[in-house]
Amino acid sequence: MNEIILVGGGGHCKSVIEAAESVRCPDGTPAYRIAGILDTLDKVGADVLGYPVIGTDDDIPALIARTPGVRFVITVGHIKTAAVRRAIASRIVAAGGGFATVVASTAHVSAHAVIGAGSVVLHGAMVNAGAVIGEGCIINTLANVEHDAVIGDWCHISTGAMVNGDCVIAGGVFLGSQSVLLNGAHIGGEGSIVAAASFVRKSLKEPGIYAGNPAILMKKL
Repeated sequence: MNEIILVGGGGHCKSVIEAAESVRCPDGTPAYRIAGILDTLDKVGADVLGYPVIGTDDDIPALIARTPGVRFVITVGHIKTAAVRRAIASRIVAAGGGFATVVASTAHVSAHAVIGAGSVVLHGAMVNAGAVIGEGCIINTLANVEHDAVIGDWCHISTGAMVNGDCVIAGGVFLGSQSVLLNGAHIGGEGSIVAAASFVRKSLKEPGIYAGNPAILMKKL
């Protein structure tokens, strides 16, 4: 059993709880034990889906010292930027902590794919052979990362998004719901945003907000 602490108690936290609860060890016991959730001070003492909010980010060093085997999953969402998620990760690393990876029971991750530490793959998602997912990524419900695609650290591949084969995505990119990347397309701009339902037909080189079919640059970052 993996003992984990979730950092962030909003909607994404609920999705990760659902994924973690779905996974069982071969003997039928839960694969993860959620030891608690960290959120803002005003939420301490509340609960999320029955799991208690036990503290804030300031408690990370004490929790690591008290339970050396515990691992963290950052459950703050990534809507437009991964900056908050990255800052939390830096605090965990500075305190000597580590990260758990959560793959929902209904997700399919090829034995020939690589999933980075701290990433989550939610229900119904597909990560096919040869794909490489970086650290701290969100592969959301029903997302599809096809063969040999490379997803940089701290990306969010949203619900129903499709990353076709041989695509390469830079770090911190947000790919909106039901957006599609044509086979071999690259998103080279760190932290870029691709709006929901957009179709990326060719590589996008500079950091920016892209939208449409075909996706075009709407705003530089």
